[in-house]
Amino acid sequence: MIEIKELVVSFREKRVLDHLNLEVKKGESLVIIGLTGCGKTVLLKTILGLIRPDEGEISIAGTNITELGEGELNKFRKRFGVIFQSNALFDSLSIGENVAFYLREHMELKEGEIGRRIGEMLKMVGLEGIEELRPSQLSGGMKKRVAFARALISNPEIVLYDEPTTGLDPIMADAINNLILSLHNEFSVTSITVTHDRDSAYKIADRIGMLYQGTIIGPLTLSEIQKTDNPIIKEFLRI
Repeated sequence: MIEIKELVVSFREKRVLDHLNLEVKKGESLVIIGLTGCGKTVLLKTILGLIRPDEGEISIAGTNITELGEGELNKFRKRFGVIFQSNALFDSLSIGENVAFYLREHMELKEGEIGRRIGEMLKMVGLEGIEELRPSQLSGGMKKRVAFARALISNPEIVLYDEPTTGLDPIMADAINNLILSLHNEFSVTSITVTHDRDSAYKIADRIGMLYQGTIIGPLTLSEIQKTDNPIIKEFLRI
């Protein structure tokens, strides 16, 4: 589904991604681990086309997005759902309006159909009946669930999760991990999750890769990780 070849991204004199190579299989849940500030979010933004690479290419379902113009790229982004680290909900909109944002911007649907889809998605993430509330009235975990509903209402082919459990207590973090697993199975999407949460990585991943010094170590299956001799992965995951 996603193939990245020799990807280079620099900011002034600092090279963040250094000839990075990565393949993500269709329907796979891939987790990218790494220390804070190592470039995980930069990688996601580059996959989305929000950052243009200095070198290399990114092919998604056979299309090299690094060659697309901005108009074509905007159309291509509709194939993605994104869960932002900060949730990125619109404070001035109700929960229902937040979840329906994509539908109203990009689809011509009757209000009755939009309302039905909002209700279905909120029920799926365990937040039935909160359409009229505002983000300020929700807990951190509830906001995260609303962000999931908004990202998935467009039935994306690929979902990108940016540190989905950051700032949550262990119980809520585990609930979010369970939600990721259930939604992955429900929608059969290809997903990439970047995190520094070891427990989350182990729970939701089919394979885990480590971003280190601008490139990817792995990715490895969970059984391969248990057998690895790589000292960097062993230290980070405390094997």
